[in-house]
Parts: sequence; structure tokens; C-alpha cells
Amino acid sequence: MSSQEKVLEQFDTATKEKKKNEIVVYNDDVNTFDHVIETLIYACEHTSEQAEQCALLVHYKGKCTVKTGLYDDLKPRCSMLLDAGLSAEIV
Repeated sequence: MSSQEKVLEQFDTATKEKKKNEIVVYNDDVNTFDHVIETLIYACEHTSEQAEQCALLVHYKGKCTVKTGLYDDLKPRCSMLLDAGLSAEIV
């Protein structure tokens, strides 16, 4: 293996380790817009405008990516969303 191939392999490994994950929130018939907006502001540190746009996308499209980042940052945020009764997962 050439030194260039080794560097590329190391880069690929580092990139995979830092891969961005996403929290996706899904639509349901239970939660109100206000509850979803307040929860996104709290759990994902959204502005009120961001949270409102995400809530509308969830309602009309069925789902929305509400936060991207490293898994270790997203896990507690996703737990907050789930604890608040929202349907969410990390993908």
C-alpha cells in the first residue's frame, strides 16, 4: 500500500467516525403545534421560527430532520423529544 493510499484510508476512517447523524421527528395525531414548537426550542435549541417551520414540515410532509450532528450530542436531545411524547429517532 502506498503512502497516499494509507493517508486516504486514514481520512476515510476519520470521516466515518465523525459522520453526522440526524434526528428525525415524525407526524402524529396527538401533539399540538405549540407543544412540538416548545419542545424543539427546548431540546434542539431552535429559534421560534426554526421550530415553527419544522413543525409545519412534520405536519405536511410527515417528518422533518430537526437536528444534525454527532451521535453523542443528538442522543440526549432525542431522548428529550421522546420524553415529551414526540415520535423521533436518530438516523
